[in-house]
Amino acid sequence: MAAIDLNADLGETVGGMPTADDEAMFAVISSASVACGGHAGDVPSMREAVARAERFSVAVGAHPSYPDRANFGRIAAAMDPADLCAAVAEQLAALVAAGADLRYVKPHGALYHAVIGDRRQADAVARAIADCSALLGRPLPVLGLPGEIAEAAASVGLPFVREAFLDRGYLPDGSLVPRTQSGALLDDPDLVVVRAVLLAREGVVEAIDGSLVVADAVSLCVHGDSPGAVHMARAVRAALDAAGVEVRAPW
Repeated sequence: MAAIDLNADLGETVGGMPTADDEAMFAVISSASVACGGHAGDVPSMREAVARAERFSVAVGAHPSYPDRANFGRIAAAMDPADLCAAVAEQLAALVAAGADLRYVKPHGALYHAVIGDRRQADAVARAIADCSALLGRPLPVLGLPGEIAEAAASVGLPFVREAFLDRGYLPDGSLVPRTQSGALLDDPDLVVVRAVLLAREGVVEAIDGSLVVADAVSLCVHGDSPGAVHMARAVRAALDAAGVEVRAPW
């Protein structure tokens, strides 16, 4: 039976208010990338996410970002690598202290995209994850898109796991359509469902020009704060089940 991971970015509490219906999303997914204080989240929200993950048998991943709550971590920052490493390490430690049985790390927002092309920032993130891995006694996989972060992870002995996005537009080169451009976000559940099954079965995704892009992903992401996210996630899960694709965490 084919298998795929289904992940969502959750625990993104801002000002004490959640940005997504975490309870409903945890019931559908197999992995949760939990905000750990950089762009969103706090100690209570992290503990709540950890408790939900245990209740729904969902794997917990850390979702660190630039320390920029004002912009939800979506503005690129020219941080000194040592400072960035320290910031990511602090966020990982906070989630572990909240009780997480940490299984992987997925950078958030602008940092996610920065480490694809910026080797210095990729190395800084990888070092922080490697240090956390040493404390836990096991290598934490890095989840993301291919690029410098994959090489940086390998250089410190960390596995790199490729993901694909169900509700984001793709360019023909395999990169995501910038959020500032038309076609960046997909809100049609029927389209997203077809994409999920195609990715799980054939490892390809349709770009905005109609071409097919190879995206041999182990994990599929649906954003928890996207419009209609819960309905979309439920439709995806149902379609994968119907297609004979097992939804399970690979960690």
